[in-house]
Amino acid sequence: MAEKKSVAELKAIASQVRRDIVRMVHSCQSGHPGGSLGCTDFFVALYFHEMNHDPKFNMDAKGEDLFFLSNGHISPVFYSVLAHSGYFPVKELATFRKINSRLQGHPATHEHLPGIRIASGSLGQGLSVAIGAAEAKRLNKDDSFVYVLMGDGEQQEGQVWEAAMYAPNHKLDHLIATIDWNGQQIDGPTAKINDLRDLRAKYEAFGWEVIESNGNDMAGILAALQKAKSLAGKGKPIMNLMKTEMGAGVDFMMGSHKWHGVAPNDEQLAEALGQLEETLGDY
Repeated sequence: MAEKKSVAELKAIASQVRRDIVRMVHSCQSGHPGGSLGCTDFFVALYFHEMNHDPKFNMDAKGEDLFFLSNGHISPVFYSVLAHSGYFPVKELATFRKINSRLQGHPATHEHLPGIRIASGSLGQGLSVAIGAAEAKRLNKDDSFVYVLMGDGEQQEGQVWEAAMYAPNHKLDHLIATIDWNGQQIDGPTAKINDLRDLRAKYEAFGWEVIESNGNDMAGILAALQKAKSLAGKGKPIMNLMKTEMGAGVDFMMGSHKWHGVAPNDEQLAEALGQLEETLGDY
């Protein structure tokens, strides 16, 4: 694992990742900037501070922490963070959603892109996959962590709740799940489409240890992830309910479902980049 970055360094990386996101989606005029921007701080905290992982990438990852992205449509943030972590060249971000690119709109294993362990984007499946990985690690006597990120609209999928029953029943207590709780999905606010109501009460009733966090505050994210780790090994999986703002970092994209899956035009790209400092160099 690389040396952990400071909060200031993490914020600088996050600024560059947000630049990458809007440039990638603009370049192909396709993709999902809103959720990617909202989850940027979480990804940066995870890959540059919290996770024990090796960019050389071995699919088995024995002795390493694992991460699974269930809401695979936010692939731009995942690709950018993997590239800046050393999994593949940063310049490859320029191929996002292009023909024959390894960086497809939804992550897939067919392209053999380092860092990608499952095809995702068919919502509702990631928690089940993470549970399988956690079971495998337990069989291997490997107490590394298994992380998974889901969307809040994704909680409307039935498979999520089958998995939510299984994990506590089998005491998968090195499983740390996070929900990107931005209150938006492609058709509108989750409260209007299919209200999630009290997610904390639901997961607690299923037997999870539940924490809440601010996903757009870097220090707060680090504290939440460290809290989650401290709760591991006590017989319960951990659920991190992470409040985020869709489009965080770009003022005209923030808080609206309209930027869930819409690419910025040339003028909007320029405006967005004007709000995001170039810290590591653009690809």
